[in-house]
Amino acid sequence: MKLSAEEAFHTYADRMFCAAFSVCRNKMDADDAVQDALIKYHSLRLDYEDENHLKAWLLRVVINRAKDISSSFWRRNKVPWEDYMSELEFEAPEDSRLFEAVMGLPDKYRTVIHLFYYEEYSVREIADILRCREGTVKSQLSRGRTLLKTKLKEDWNDDE
Repeated sequence: MKLSAEEAFHTYADRMFCAAFSVCRNKMDADDAVQDALIKYHSLRLDYEDENHLKAWLLRVVINRAKDISSSFWRRNKVPWEDYMSELEFEAPEDSRLFEAVMGLPDKYRTVIHLFYYEEYSVREIADILRCREGTVKSQLSRGRTLLKTKLKEDWNDDE
């Protein structure tokens, strides 16, 4: 299976952006990661087994690129992701709270939470995408959920 770069962009750009944003935590770096991943896709001209294989490959590449960008010198001179909150649209106020709680997680938990809940990948698929063991993904999901539960419970208690 092979899509043109333009078709891949129209089909997967939003998902790629969300995955990159969860790593980079800023719009410009996430945009750069998506663009770099699509350039790599276009230049490699690989053939993919099916749509899921293509999507997983694109997400793996964009997450890796986002990690590279995040660890760069320029990352230290970025605008905090909180400054973008006013630009983001949420259907309900609790969506905004959940987003903030997820963005407050450490990188390793935030990435697996995003892939599991927002992209609906299984533990095995996440392990393949991130090139780690399934046990690692399971423990990161468990710890991420615990941190989210604690954070959301604190927010809930603060509102009362």
